[in-house]
Amino acid sequence: MSANAQATLLQFLPLIILVAVMYFLMIRPQRKKDKAINDMRRGLTVGDEIVTIGGIVGKIVKTKDETIVVQVGADKVKMEMMRWAVSSVTKEAHGKAREVYDEVKEEDETPKKKSIKRLKKDPVEEFEALEEEIKEIEKKDEENLEAEADELV
Repeated sequence: MSANAQATLLQFLPLIILVAVMYFLMIRPQRKKDKAINDMRRGLTVGDEIVTIGGIVGKIVKTKDETIVVQVGADKVKMEMMRWAVSSVTKEAHGKAREVYDEVKEEDETPKKKSIKRLKKDPVEEFEALEEEIKEIEKKDEENLEAEADELV
């Protein structure tokens, strides 16, 4: 290389370093954050408690491709909103209750022979009943742990 070419390269070197630093300090972390948010929104399930970007707090009662139905307030008002409007998940549905809901959902989707229709419990009601059952079990476990701790002391 000639001295002139080296001088030109040295002039552009700070600019190249600046672009690389900006990429690693600004662009890359933002892309990771966006990916995590999109994964969270794709993973929304019935029973999750969410906060929207507008500050509405509610529980998901139904999911669709691009929208979710959220139950809000003591009156249990249901609102349909876009998935992108979810800011964060405050409480995820319990594992066992989620599994039961998934089983019920699969049963509803499987094709059946034509027969007399029987009324089924609403999957959301089943889910809420299981959630209450899990809370009672957790409460009993805490009481048992406290009793064991008292015995050790």
